[in-house]
Amino acid sequence: MRFKDLNSLGKKREPFLFVSDFKGQNLEVFSLDKLQDADIEFCIDKNYRYKAHNNFLDKSKSSFDNYKQKFNTIQEHIKNGDTYLLNLTQPTDVKTSLSLTEIYTYANAHYKLRFKDKFVCFSPESFIQIKENKIHTYPMKGTIDANICDAKEKILNNKKEMAEHIMVVDLLRNDLSIVSTNVTVDKFRYIQKIDAGDKELLQVSSHISGTLEDSWHDKIGDILKAILPAGSISGTPKKKTIEIIQKVENYNRGYFTGVFGVYDGDSLDSGVMIRFIEKQEDGYIYKSGGGITCDSNISEEYQELQDKIYIP
Repeated sequence: MRFKDLNSLGKKREPFLFVSDFKGQNLEVFSLDKLQDADIEFCIDKNYRYKAHNNFLDKSKSSFDNYKQKFNTIQEHIKNGDTYLLNLTQPTDVKTSLSLTEIYTYANAHYKLRFKDKFVCFSPESFIQIKENKIHTYPMKGTIDANICDAKEKILNNKKEMAEHIMVVDLLRNDLSIVSTNVTVDKFRYIQKIDAGDKELLQVSSHISGTLEDSWHDKIGDILKAILPAGSISGTPKKKTIEIIQKVENYNRGYFTGVFGVYDGDSLDSGVMIRFIEKQEDGYIYKSGGGITCDSNISEEYQELQDKIYIP
């Protein structure tokens, strides 16, 4: 299905689930009353009640040398002015006795999706929300282990993290300006606590909003296509940065860092597909990453990539 087909569904106020890959090139759309036949489960619940579990992943260490090579290449691009912020990701082999259905059941997250027997994601990050002619986005950029002494103060006062977050907020402001008017930053750099398996993380977010026309239902596909890929997991400037990602990462992100969401005929809510386990022929891989700027420390960035590998 193409994005313009979502315009027709919105015009008829027909509820649907959509799932898009990172590049916005593969789009799957399902009527909400046919999800069981499609072997898909999802849950969008900001106020979910956390349920403890003892299911942790046995993860192999991603190659630091491989990561270092990619990191250094990105730094060269930054020095050349090709990019200022790039979200670098890579896959890590993980082991678990759980099925994708069981992982989906145990995971705690704002946005959860099990897509057939292919992948499951359990994401804390919103993409866009639309309600009553207002469009909202909540970019996340900046992560720290909550157990570190004075973690909140350290992450908020870190100059590299501040610069990275400002760039993402500016990028998302520009993206919303493509599809809406009166774009404002409603809340800048606030802390959210994320349950990360055997530890807790602090995540820094902002809230940006804009005003849509009354006819936004007829343009859902146009809106999504105009602002994909998500700025928080690509970088800036977006077009050139995506070109660099494709050359440097040397693997297919697929649906990882894409988006999924639900339109109920009245409003739309969607999440960025991070915290992502994909089924392979010989097991599972977990795809994770983080933003790279000129001030990034390679050891800290590599550790952040590892810290994001968990079942929440």
